[in-house]
Amino acid sequence: MIIPAMMADQPPPLEATPLLNEVALLPHIVNGDNSQQVILVQVNPGETFTIRTEDGHIQCIQGPAHVPMVSPNGSVPPIFVPHGYISQVVEENGVRKVVVLPHSTEFHPSVHPPPPHVPHYMHPHPHPALLPHPPHPVYPPVPATGEIPPQYVHQHPPPPHVYTEQVVVTKPRSHGRTHFIHRDERTVKMQEHLRKRLKDKQAGGHNKNSPPPSPHKSHNNFNVDVQNGCGRGHHVTGGPVKQKPINRMRGSPPADAGGVCFSLPDSNTELKHLQDLLSNISKPVVSDIQARSARISWSLLLTSQNGENHSSNIPATLMYEAVISNSGKNGKFKSVYFREEASVTLSDLRPATDYHVKVSAMCNSVKGSASELVNFTTESSEPDIPAPPKLFSRTKNSLSLQWKAPNDNGSKITNYLLEWDEGKLGAFKECYFGHLKQYKLTKLFPFTRYTFKLAAKNDIGMSGFSEAVLFYTSGSVPPAPAPPQLVQAGVTWLSLEWCSPSGISSEESLTYVLEMEEESSGYGFKPKHNGEELSCTLKNLRRSTSYKFRVFACNIEGKSNPSQVVEYSTCPDKPGPPSKPSIKGKIHAHSLKVVWDSPKNNGGSEVTEYILEISETLSGSKWDVVYSDTVREYVCDHLKPGTWYRLRVYCINLGGQSQVSEILSVQTTAVPPGVCQPLRLSGRAKPKELTLRWAPPPVDGGSQVTEYAVEMAESEQGEHRQVYRGPELECTVNNLLPGRAYYFWIKAANKAGYGPVSEKSDISTAPGLPDQSCIPLLTCKAATCVLVNWESPACNGAEITEYRLEWGEVEGCMQALYSGSCLSYEVRGLVPAATYYCRVQAVNVVGAGLFSDVALVTTPVSVPAAVSILQELQEQHLEIPLLSPSSCLAIQWEEPSCHGSEIIGYNIEYGEKQLVSVGRVTSYILENLQAETTYRIRIQAVNDIGVGPFSHSIKAKTKSLPPDPPHLECVVFSHQSLKLKWGEGPSKALITNNTQFNLQMEDKYGRFVCIYSGPCHTYKVQRLNESTAYNFKIQAYSDVGEGALSEVYTFTTTKSPPPPLKAPKIQQLKDNLCEVTWEALQPMKGDPIVYTAQLVSGRDVEQYNQVYKGPETSFRFMTLEMNCEYRCRVCAGRRYQDVSGIQELCGPYSPYAVFSSQKQELVLYSANTTVEATKAKKKSLSDEQFAFLILVGFAVVAISFAVIIQHFVIK
Repeated sequence: MIIPAMMADQPPPLEATPLLNEVALLPHIVNGDNSQQVILVQVNPGETFTIRTEDGHIQCIQGPAHVPMVSPNGSVPPIFVPHGYISQVVEENGVRKVVVLPHSTEFHPSVHPPPPHVPHYMHPHPHPALLPHPPHPVYPPVPATGEIPPQYVHQHPPPPHVYTEQVVVTKPRSHGRTHFIHRDERTVKMQEHLRKRLKDKQAGGHNKNSPPPSPHKSHNNFNVDVQNGCGRGHHVTGGPVKQKPINRMRGSPPADAGGVCFSLPDSNTELKHLQDLLSNISKPVVSDIQARSARISWSLLLTSQNGENHSSNIPATLMYEAVISNSGKNGKFKSVYFREEASVTLSDLRPATDYHVKVSAMCNSVKGSASELVNFTTESSEPDIPAPPKLFSRTKNSLSLQWKAPNDNGSKITNYLLEWDEGKLGAFKECYFGHLKQYKLTKLFPFTRYTFKLAAKNDIGMSGFSEAVLFYTSGSVPPAPAPPQLVQAGVTWLSLEWCSPSGISSEESLTYVLEMEEESSGYGFKPKHNGEELSCTLKNLRRSTSYKFRVFACNIEGKSNPSQVVEYSTCPDKPGPPSKPSIKGKIHAHSLKVVWDSPKNNGGSEVTEYILEISETLSGSKWDVVYSDTVREYVCDHLKPGTWYRLRVYCINLGGQSQVSEILSVQTTAVPPGVCQPLRLSGRAKPKELTLRWAPPPVDGGSQVTEYAVEMAESEQGEHRQVYRGPELECTVNNLLPGRAYYFWIKAANKAGYGPVSEKSDISTAPGLPDQSCIPLLTCKAATCVLVNWESPACNGAEITEYRLEWGEVEGCMQALYSGSCLSYEVRGLVPAATYYCRVQAVNVVGAGLFSDVALVTTPVSVPAAVSILQELQEQHLEIPLLSPSSCLAIQWEEPSCHGSEIIGYNIEYGEKQLVSVGRVTSYILENLQAETTYRIRIQAVNDIGVGPFSHSIKAKTKSLPPDPPHLECVVFSHQSLKLKWGEGPSKALITNNTQFNLQMEDKYGRFVCIYSGPCHTYKVQRLNESTAYNFKIQAYSDVGEGALSEVYTFTTTKSPPPPLKAPKIQQLKDNLCEVTWEALQPMKGDPIVYTAQLVSGRDVEQYNQVYKGPETSFRFMTLEMNCEYRCRVCAGRRYQDVSGIQELCGPYSPYAVFSSQKQELVLYSANTTVEATKAKKKSLSDEQFAFLILVGFAVVAISFAVIIQHFVIK
């Protein structure tokens, strides 16, 4: 048994735990100033730990287990050493332990001394067990240290902090029990490694800093073995045991020690290394920070500070735990991750919030120190969804709403968006957008429901919308409803119904309060029903009692005035049965007098009738009614002599029929026989036949009856006719009418003849189906109402219970419209000028009869129906655009039903009840309206009958006036183009009010054609003819429409100058004479061409002198200087005449020609050389070829630029 000493705030639980040689000992020390000290006794497998409780009972604890023992005074627990064993203190790696070893072979485990008493150790229960003291000295504190050995706690899984002091008491396993330990491969290898290191240290004799062993003396004649908590004494027959002095070092146990030490002190060092490795974790790195998520990653550093690589020591099962806090580095941290991966994406974070994160590693319940804290801040985001707006005031035409700001998530809320459905239960539209937290809506309809939802916006974006909320504008209380009507009355209940007040729309929600007053109660009217229903059944009322009723209509504004008071009564109940009938006076042969008393309970109503029934048999269900009146006595006559009769009576009042009374049995006086009993119906009656049966007469007169004769009459006074004659006691009468009453008599015959006939038998045939109904009579009361009347057909014995009316617009497809007992029905809600078909069917208890012939009716014509769809037409839906959207509105509607008279036109009401009549069209353009004005428009249809009702109103607004045309001017004149300018803005600059312009020019046919449309303020008209006048107009337009055209502007192009000439040709004729020639130009539109030649000598090109001007294409220059260089150029001029006289328009000068004046021979040679060089140049490259090459070059450059832009810019 191993007893590690420890101190803790609370003892560990009493449960099975692993052995010390299975897992490493990781003791946990608590502050040594605690008032209690806990000793953890470890019970090995196969052993039993015995303790004594407070009441003296012995409790045995089977191993493996840890038993906590509490020392309340905080003293060091003594370790009891069994007799024959010695204790030795060993210290290795800063861990002290006590090893119990066998000392002498004289130890006899069979002798049991009395258990020692240890009073100051307690079990952790409320009343701890007491352990006895030993009778001999025990192991004292170590004298060399002078301090109390620290206490330790062994717990599994081990805590993250390892301490370096431990006291362990070990003893050998007794009785050679097998020590079964389940270990994994890693634990076995660690234990083998630790045992090897312990053996090497013991062989090396590590005895430094070890205190000397404590002496141990024993003078008792008993060997005490403290095992399982109880001491066992062994009596020794010889003298005292001699013990050798112990002079060994604490680090060197004796070689003959039979004990085994299961304490593994080096495991603490390994676990400390593992803890240091787990604590060597890098600072977490935060990346991908979003508004509500962030990614955290870390790593375990494999190299320690001294350069050692621990990659081979990393266990396979390594877990990481990440904790996070949003209340600062000293706040409360919450675990958000516990997995094997070294990264995690944190979600569900709050935007714009500071977080602190740290990570720790854990392996096999060993947890390293946490990493360095890292903080990060999440990004801002759009606000949270706000709460729905609240109503704080309302009127009939306004609603005032307010709301609270939601969480802005790091970015201040700038605006709120409030949307509503405009009370149409349709799509939501914006009604407010701003920074205020309240808004008032006006111009609303009274008592109308409006739906709202709210969203918040900040610089990040718009939040989601809140839940939709409903509010109503104020209204008025409803008018008083009509008084309630009685639907049906019962004995204890009344069923009432009422109608909605007049003038209330179907969309308005009303509740109704029904109040009732019982006059005898004296409490006045009390509410009995409150709800939206239009009917109510009141139960648990008193029978035959009158009640008063009134009804209120309620809405959210209040309660209406009460309706008129009506009074209804419950029905009376059935009366109780009368008393048993009794005989008054003497019983005669053919008559007797019966009397009875009234019932004790009349059911709340006077008895109106007594019914006396008689039966001629003592056992049977055949009863005949012989009396019906209010008198409580009756003389029963026409009885058979010597016959037993049964009599019973019941009564009837307004509540119904009572139960029958007790039966009175009585027998008439006997007389000579002869009269047969009345006929009886055999089986069930059929519609056209009756099966009758009878019995022989009770007195046969001394002769056997041989035959019977049955007579029948259709009435009591009708003629009797014989329907049967024969010996049988049953007959069937055929060819009868259904539901009719017939009277039958029978008489018996013997040899002497027929006796008197029997009493008549009133028997009815079974009822049949009703006859076919007559064709109903249809009467038109109005264009939408028809009154249907019909007659009741023959019922054939069963009362007609209901009539069924079928109605439809097609003869072969009619549906049930009415079912009831009335003979008329008013059909409402019909369409005027329509044909309807109907038929009627009668129904009784047998079934439904045949339908009547079909009747048809055509309702009269009426005014047209109201226009159901009226809407404004937008410009994009018009085939022809509006001439002036600022003064016109286009509306469209659907043609309603004409109700039999063709619609001839419509009346359109708009503005201040202005009325305009149009023909039979479905669209119209309202003209001459005011710009930017809202109009309320409604329409009604008209036919020959009259004017139909107005449709619903719509609101439409005209647009503002279009812009005026700007001033047009020409800023640049040319012979082929005119640059025009208008407005005040700069050239090619867009204006801010979306105003654009249409520029029109007159063509050769006198029509103005649009040549430009856009927002710019300048335009250059090109490809014009020279000296030609052109007419222009300009127009401005915007979203509201096109403005008016400006006045006509006329601008004239200038005359075109002559084209440039080629360089002149110079030929030297003599030493001081040269001839200059150039190409000739054709006259331009009749204007003559003059040429101007300029000549300059030397290199001074700025000092050109005019040497010729005229219409010729050559001239001769005679004043040449020898050996001088000359340059010559020519230009063409155009002469024309205008109002100011003859004008000249000069073209550009030609390129200059260079020549030098020389002697004639040199000139000739030079001229030839020049001509040959010129020919060579012409042969090499002409002007057209050079222009073509330039064009090809430009095309190649343009294509290259296009490819580069397509590849790098667009893609």
